[in-house]
This record gives sequence, structure tokens and C-alpha cells, in this order.
Amino acid sequence: MNKELMEALNILEKEKEISKETLFEAIENSLLTACKNHFGKADNVSVQIDRETCDFLVYATKDIVATPDEVEDDVTQICIDDAVKISKSAVIGETINVEIKSKEFGRIATQNAKNVILQKIREEERSVVYNQFFEKEKDVMTGIVQRYTGRNISINLGKADAILNETEQVKGEEFKPTERIKVYILEVKNTPKGPRIMVSRTHPELVKRLFEAEVTEIKDGTVEIMSIAREAGSRTKLAVRTNNPNVDAVGACVGMNGARVNAIVDELRGEKIDIVNWDENPGNFIQNALSPAKIVAVFADPDEKTAKVVVPDYQLSLAIGKEGQNARLAARLTGYKIDIKSETQAKDAEGFRYEDYMYDEDGDVYYEEDYEEEDYEGEYEAEEVENEAEETAE
Repeated sequence: MNKELMEALNILEKEKEISKETLFEAIENSLLTACKNHFGKADNVSVQIDRETCDFLVYATKDIVATPDEVEDDVTQICIDDAVKISKSAVIGETINVEIKSKEFGRIATQNAKNVILQKIREEERSVVYNQFFEKEKDVMTGIVQRYTGRNISINLGKADAILNETEQVKGEEFKPTERIKVYILEVKNTPKGPRIMVSRTHPELVKRLFEAEVTEIKDGTVEIMSIAREAGSRTKLAVRTNNPNVDAVGACVGMNGARVNAIVDELRGEKIDIVNWDENPGNFIQNALSPAKIVAVFADPDEKTAKVVVPDYQLSLAIGKEGQNARLAARLTGYKIDIKSETQAKDAEGFRYEDYMYDEDGDVYYEEDYEEEDYEGEYEAEEVENEAEETAE
């Protein structure tokens, strides 16, 4: 038994995660390469390796001829006298396997054989790492910040380094070397120098994956994330639903005292997260998506994917949001082009009949509630309401 070779293969298999069979094939190819370098050809050479003991045998198949004078090529032919010394049953005209001692190989042949094995190990190592990370594509991993390379950041993910491009970084986020952060695996490419991994901190799926990891109900399928809209570093809106009437989808995502959502907010460096209930009714869904603003009525056109929304006068600024952000995210979340107007604007707007919002096809009131000025606790001043009143969002 070749104990040294067996131990070396076991270590490689454990540390590099390269299968023994692949290593055996690499050794066989290296021995064939050595024979070709030593003899000039290796067409008639075979290599046998015992997978259990790691003992190997290299032999050449030679044609048996009658006399030494008839031997035209020592590599492929042998005279009967020499053949009988190897096997007493040797017969002229047949073939015989002649063992080749690997110790006879020259320095150059041995070095080439070594290079063949090392090259195969490197290729397999890169392949193993690529396959591991390719399986994690579109998933979240924890990495360690290594260094800034220009405006890009090198992130160590364990067996490979990833690149966080400037375009995939959240504005205002700064990282220190050795800091641990979570990143979304955008793409994994196989290159001659190893896998090239691109990661992101701005992708909406990052928030989705963080919720899947943090919220048990999402992981087991009780709660489902239906859509997500994100403006990285500022705010994210998440629409969720559940088929279990005993489970509050929004409450499950928020957690007790906000523990679950706060853990994700901390990971995203304070990014605000709005979690709303998804609804099959476009009107109800749009109303939920515009939260925290109160809505008087919604008239949605599923064919055109447009919606007209009426809000109380004092809620217009809140519904639109700072620089139109709330309405913009609601539009992305629902997939509808949303036109928001105050009650006063809706009454006066051409082709924007207030009656459309107050009654459904059966004549029932869509939405009815008495609003008090003191109920408004929005974050916008009175002058901002006037400036933003004319804004609409897609």
C-alpha cells in the first residue's frame, strides 16, 4: 500500500473538496505525459491505479518478434528472448505487457508530470469554488470587507473574493476593513483566474432574502412576499400575504416589539421599511401601498394599469411623500401608474369626476370617514403641501 499517496489524496479531498477519482485521473494522465516525454510516444502505454491501496502500475504493450535484429522500435517491440524473461508463455507474433519503472524517468519528464497534477488540482479547485458560489447566486451571504480598490470594494466570502461595484453601493454607506456585511450575490462568472463574483447592497432582493432569513413564517411558506419596491438607503415597501387566517402577515414580519424588522433595518444601516398587506383588489392594494396616508377613494383600471386616487387635502403631501417617494414606491409596488389628487383638486379637475370615487357599481360608498385636522401627524410643513400638491407619481 502506498500510504504517503493515500494520505496526500485524503488531505486534498478534505481541504480542497476535490474527489479522489479526479485526483486518480490526474495522476494517470501525469504518468502518461511522463512516458511521452521520456520515450517520445505513449500510444501503447497504460496506467493502472488501485483505488484502495493507491499502488500503481505503468506498462507498455509490445509486439513480440523473433530476433533482436527485427526490433525496429524499442518502445513498441521486443524480441522473444527478452519476452520469455518476463513471461514464459510469450509467443512470437503476440503482445506482452512490459512494466515501466517510473524511477527511470528523467528530471524533465518528472517535472512535467508534476505540473500536470498541479494544473489539474488548480482547475478542479476553481471549478469546486465556482460551483459552490454558483449555487448561491441570487442569495445573500455574509462577507468581510477587505479593501477599497478605487471606488469598488473587495469583499471576502471565504473561499473567494467578491467585487462590490460603485453602482451597487448604497450612497452614504461607508465600510471599514474587517467589517462584516451582508451582500446579495448578483452574478457568478467562471474565468481562467477563478470565479468572478459580483455582489450588491442596493438590489431589492437583498431585503427579500433578509426577511426570509429573519422571519420563520416566510421561510416555511406561511407568509409570502408578493412584491417589493426599494430606493436603497432611503425606504423600502414590502407587500405580504398569508393563506392562514390565524396569521397576521404584517405582524409576523414586524415581530414582537418590532424585533424582526428592526434587525433588518440595522443591517441596512437605518433604511426605513414599510410592510403592507397585499390584496387581490387593485384598489385596496393601492390604498395599502400608499400607507401611511389615509385615502378617500381609489379608482383603478386593471386593463390600462392606471389608478386615480383621492386623498384628504391635508394628507396630499403625506401621500406623495418627500420628493414624491411614497407615491413612486407605491407605483412600483403595485405596478400601477398612480395619479394622486386632493379632494378639492378632484372636484375641480376635468375628467376626474369625484363621483367615480365615492360609489361603486352597486351604489355603495367606497370609503367613508370623518377626518379631523388634528389627526394629521405628517412630517411635512404646510408650505410643503402647497409645493407638492401638483405632483403626481408613476
